[in-house]
Amino acid sequence: MFVTVGRQEDDGKELELCARTGDTYRQTSYNTSGGVHYDPDTGLPSADQSKAFRKNYAGIGYTYDPVRDAFIPPQPTPDAVLDEATCQWVVPAPIAADSVGADSV
Repeated sequence: MFVTVGRQEDDGKELELCARTGDTYRQTSYNTSGGVHYDPDTGLPSADQSKAFRKNYAGIGYTYDPVRDAFIPPQPTPDAVLDEATCQWVVPAPIAADSVGADSV
């Protein structure tokens, strides 16, 4: 798979290249995280969310999931759970040692 940045995926060039080479190309956006596109000037969510490609910017070690049509970051810990809406990992909060059994007091 090849990842493209700063090009329109639907301009037909990726499809033509895929047909010619047999490779797969997917567009990604530097400004997309958790399925939200952010304005690069303000850091706020963009008015035009059609720019939010594939849930997350494709970084090194990310995998592409064709079912979710999303780039998913590496799992940070074995107990992290994938948030299906954002395709980002949620790490459970540790339980404080002094709170264990607090309900039974």
